[in-house]
Amino acid sequence: MKKTNIFYWVFNGLFAFLMLGSAIPDIMSHPVAIQGMHVELGYPVFFVPFIGVAKFLGVVAILVPGFPRLKEWAYAGLFFDLIGATYSILAIGKPDWMFMVLPLTLAIVSYVFYQKRKKLQAEVGSIRTPVLAGTSF
Repeated sequence: MKKTNIFYWVFNGLFAFLMLGSAIPDIMSHPVAIQGMHVELGYPVFFVPFIGVAKFLGVVAILVPGFPRLKEWAYAGLFFDLIGATYSILAIGKPDWMFMVLPLTLAIVSYVFYQKRKKLQAEVGSIRTPVLAGTSF
């Protein structure tokens, strides 16, 4: 359990740091973010801060303890963001899509360790809570 927890927090922290690093310039409508998303990819300018806020909320959701359903949705949303970014870069013919391998790998590994950690916590929880015969709650 301890190794799984350590790996989960390392990969989750790296993934959160990476996504937060891309969310902040988007939220602030930094010229580099506008250049990348509006000028190069062709997305409308109003989309840039919107996607930044969505990424920020996703990062908060995966870092805050508890709320397993919210975490599932956050992982899905962040993964879809990365897949969409990769596809957008491929669609315009830029070779920069290779830089998306690291964030996608971090997303997958972070999610896998989240699932392992959740499974181990469920097993430990079922061991710690004995079922008393004849009692109803």
